[in-house]
Amino acid sequence: GTLDMLACVLPKKYFFQPCVSRCISRLGSSLPHERKAGIAALGVVAEGCAEPLREHLPDVMAHVLKACGDAHAQVRECACFCLGQLSEHCQPEILGYSTQVLPIAFALLDDTTVEVQATSCYVLEMFCEHLEPEAVRPLLDPLVKKLANMLETATKRSVQEMTVAALAATAVAAEEEFTPYVSGVATLMNKFTHAQEEKMFALRGRALECMGHVAIAVGKEHFRPYFQSTMQSACNGLTLDSIDLREFAYALFANLAKVMGEEFAPVVPELVPHLVEVIRASEGQLEQADAEKSGAFSALDDSDDEDEDEDGAQYFLRVRTALLEAKKGAITALGEMAAHTGPSFVAFLEEAMTVLHEAADNWHSLIKAQVADALPSMVVPSVAANHGGDIEWKKGDVNGPNPMSPHTNAVVSAVMNELVGLMDDLDQNTVGKACEGVQSVIELCGPHALAPLAPKCLELTHDLLNKKAKCQRIVDDEDDEEHDGLHDDDDHDKFMTSVCDLTAAFARVMGHHFAQYLQQFLPAVCAFAKTSRPPSDRSMALGCLGELAQELEADIAPHWQSVFLPAVVAGL
Repeated sequence: GTLDMLACVLPKKYFFQPCVSRCISRLGSSLPHERKAGIAALGVVAEGCAEPLREHLPDVMAHVLKACGDAHAQVRECACFCLGQLSEHCQPEILGYSTQVLPIAFALLDDTTVEVQATSCYVLEMFCEHLEPEAVRPLLDPLVKKLANMLETATKRSVQEMTVAALAATAVAAEEEFTPYVSGVATLMNKFTHAQEEKMFALRGRALECMGHVAIAVGKEHFRPYFQSTMQSACNGLTLDSIDLREFAYALFANLAKVMGEEFAPVVPELVPHLVEVIRASEGQLEQADAEKSGAFSALDDSDDEDEDEDGAQYFLRVRTALLEAKKGAITALGEMAAHTGPSFVAFLEEAMTVLHEAADNWHSLIKAQVADALPSMVVPSVAANHGGDIEWKKGDVNGPNPMSPHTNAVVSAVMNELVGLMDDLDQNTVGKACEGVQSVIELCGPHALAPLAPKCLELTHDLLNKKAKCQRIVDDEDDEEHDGLHDDDDHDKFMTSVCDLTAAFARVMGHHFAQYLQQFLPAVCAFAKTSRPPSDRSMALGCLGELAQELEADIAPHWQSVFLPAVVAGL
C-alpha cells in the first residue's frame, strides 16, 4: 500500500529510476524471496509509474517475461500479477508483446500450482480486453477450451471467478469470432447465474458479468436467445441481500442496454425506480464511538472523521464502500439506458435528472465522476424523440434560429449547468469527465447548447490549461491555505487530455467565433508541447493544435509563424 501510494503521489523523476532499478536488481538474486519481492514491487508501482514504464517497456518486459518462467511458484505468481498490472496500465504499448504474453499466460494455465493458474487468468483478463481479434485468433480455440475445462474442474471458487473473468475478456477481444462459443459458454454460466448460496454470490456475479461481455462481443442478433434468461437471473439477484451481486447486475444492465438498444426498453419501467432508490441511498452515517474501546487511545487519534457533540461524546463516519461501488454501477446503468433505449426513456428523464442532480453534490469523487459521465446521456432520448436522433446545426451559427426543440433545449440547459459546475470540482477525474460531457453535448446539439454558458466554460477550460484550476492547486492540509506550488511539471495528468479535446471542440462548434480566444489559449496549449514535457503531453498538445488548425482554417493565419509552425517543427 505504501509503495503504491508513493508511486502515485511522488514526482516520477525522483521515484521511478531508484525504485525500478532496485526491483530489477532483486530479480537477479539467487534467493527466491528476493526475486519475488522485486517482481511484486514492480507490479505494485505500475499504476503510478505507467508513463515512464511505457517508455522503458522493452527493458522491463524482458525481466518480467523471464520471471514468469522462474523455478519457484511464488515468483511465477507475482510475475503474473506484475504482467497483469502492466497489461492494465501500460496501454497500448504492451499490446506489441501479444505474441510473447499470450503463449506464456496460456502455458501457465497448466502450472502445477493453483495460485499461478488463477493469476495467469488475471493476466489474460487484463491483456485480452484491449486486444484486436486478429491478435487473439491463433490461440482462441485452445484458450476457450482450456478455460472452460478449468472452470468445470476447479474446486476453488477464487480460481473459478478468475477463470470466468478471463473468458469474458477473451470474448471481448475476439468480438464476432467468439460467436461459435456463445452457446457453450452460456450453458457454463447458467450453472452459476442461479446459485442461491451466499458463498456463491461472487461467482454468480462474475457469470452475469461474463454474459454481458459476451453480448458486447457478439452483438444483438447472436445474443438475443440468451437475453431474457440472463435478465431474469440478474433481476432475481436484486432481491437477494448482496450488494456485490447487485453491482454485477447493474454492470450487466449497462452492457445489455448498449447491445439490445430499444429491445431493452420494456424492462426500463421496472429498473429505473430501483436504480434511483440505490443512487439516493446513504453510503455513510455518523455513529457514536465506544468509550471503553476508544478511550485509552483517543488522545493519540487526530482523525478528521471524528467529532464531538455538546456532551463530549465522540462520533465517527462509517462509510459503506460496497454501496459506493453499487451506486456508481447504478448511475452507469441509468446513463446507458438513457443513451440506448430511444424515445421511450423520455418518460423517465425528470426522475433520472433529479437524482443525478442530487448525486452531483455527493461527498465522494467516485460518485461525482460517474454522474459527470452519465449526464450527457440524458440529452440523447430527447434528441431521439424530437429530432429523429440527430440535430442539424451549423458551425458558429448562434444568431440563427435554435435547432433544438423546447424540450431538448431545457434538458441540454440542465445538463450543461451541472457539467460546467463539475468542471470546477476539486477532483481531477471528475473534472476530466465533466469536460468530456460538455464536449459530447455541444458536438451533438451545436453552438446554441454552448452559448448560454460559453463565458464560464471557456474561463474554466483556460484555467485548467494554465494549471490554475481548483483541482490543480496544492492545498496545505493544516490550514487550508493555497500555496503557489503546482503539481510536478514533469508528470502527465491524464485528465488534461479531456481538457485539450474540449478546447478543440470549442473550435469545432464555435467556428470563427473561437479565433478571438486563440491569443489566450495557444500559449497554454503550447506549454505542453515543449521538449521537456513527457511524450503523452507533447502528442496531446500537437493533436489539439492540429484540430484547431483543421477547424479554424484561415483564422489561424496570424498565429502560424509564431505558434503552429514552431510547434510542428519541434514535434518532428
